[in-house]
Amino acid sequence: MITAGVDCGARNTKTVIMDDGKIIGKAKVPTGFDQKKAVNESLQKAIEAARINREDIERIGGTGSGRNSVEMADTKVNDIKAMARAANYFFPNCRTVSDVGAEEGRAVKIDERGNVVDFAVNEKCAAGAGAFIEAMARALQVTMDEMGPLCLQSEKEIPINAHCVIFAESEVVGLIHAQTAKPDICKAIHDAMASRIASLIRRVGVSEDVALIGGAGRNSGFVDAMKRELKLEKIFIPDEPEYGAAVGAALVAAHEG
Repeated sequence: MITAGVDCGARNTKTVIMDDGKIIGKAKVPTGFDQKKAVNESLQKAIEAARINREDIERIGGTGSGRNSVEMADTKVNDIKAMARAANYFFPNCRTVSDVGAEEGRAVKIDERGNVVDFAVNEKCAAGAGAFIEAMARALQVTMDEMGPLCLQSEKEIPINAHCVIFAESEVVGLIHAQTAKPDICKAIHDAMASRIASLIRRVGVSEDVALIGGAGRNSGFVDAMKRELKLEKIFIPDEPEYGAAVGAALVAAHEG
């Protein structure tokens, strides 16, 4: 069975096409203001990457904050269920998974089949999501891609106490005026975000194997901070973590077909 999963997120819309559980095509486009356009564009590019026809897709699952814009979806999948199924697909032994996207951070405890046992969501504070890193990068006048490597250059511990992006940015500006080195500020930013996500994970329970999906999984500084915060030697991350929820949506669509 060929299925598709479309994850319409705040920043990007991702589509994955699977054939009997194997990923055969994927695509990502900026969501922008027109969610429906992004959904259609992402799906079409994924179809082209998979080298199939639109008619070959038997079922489509839609997820993400803009899942209602995935009008062609046979089933709408909430974010928690999508990330749980994705984690179980990539790492069957993992029982704790976190999904950190642009505007929301989540933690889920799952069973051996990828079913949700418990979950916690950081939905009202951007300081626990990718937007926090993006805002701090602007304050430091560096790119998002530079943030992670800069963080790894520091061993200092500088607390950022604010629980709001606006106030946290004020703290960062204060550190800049105090001529604090950029690597030290970057590490403080990542440590603050990791602390918030780790608190969600502890609420659901930290298993020996923890998986991380979502765009933040590409940020080496954040991953390092998470390992230190949770006292783990390894966090399991797919090769392209930003497609995690889309994979989960495709798997749910196949199962419910």
